[in-house]
Amino acid sequence: MRLLLVEDEVPLSRAITEILKKNGFPTDAAYDGRSGLEYAMSGVYDLVILDVMMPKMNGIEVLKALRDAKNAVPVLMLTARDEVEDKVNGLDSGADDYMTKPFSTDELLARIRALTRRRGEPVEDDLTFGDLTLRTKRYELVSGENSVKVSQKEYQILETLFYNPEQILTKERLIEKIWGGDSEAEYNNVEVYISFLRKKLQFLGSKTEIKTVRGAGYLLSK
Repeated sequence: MRLLLVEDEVPLSRAITEILKKNGFPTDAAYDGRSGLEYAMSGVYDLVILDVMMPKMNGIEVLKALRDAKNAVPVLMLTARDEVEDKVNGLDSGADDYMTKPFSTDELLARIRALTRRRGEPVEDDLTFGDLTLRTKRYELVSGENSVKVSQKEYQILETLFYNPEQILTKERLIEKIWGGDSEAEYNNVEVYISFLRKKLQFLGSKTEIKTVRGAGYLLSK
């Protein structure tokens, strides 16, 4: 899971980003509306936290552009304004939730957890595909009677694959999703972790595979 924070107050952005990372939400930051829109349109984020008052494009303009492009990423609006009409404008433009500054860390984290649940589906602790189960609270991969622990990066790759089964995921997308858009991670980082995961699938005796599509990427297949 990866979040995007679009906030032009750099000290505040850094503080929020650090809080989110410490609470298990890898987060990228953009400091104006135009760059925030470019980041958000990449398709690698599970939630966008969007300030209203920003240079180049304001938050409402960014939100409308996302929705006009049929991008359904959940959006949590942040603003120092507390007038009812501002909230109505944001929600009518396609925001999923709205918070007024200043806000408590606990409330922010609670709203993020609520918005990042898969909408329209029951909330589940575990993810399943084929003969595999990914135990999200234990960082454990299970097949039949066998189980094996996975590292944080292995878990993040598996989570992305489980949410996109039978779909080709490029190395670029995995790097952006897991290491971040500004990361210096290289293709061989992905290859190393995919190799680790394949060995664990072999250990489990699973029939589910992480297949390589030459020149394209990887897909989870049963």
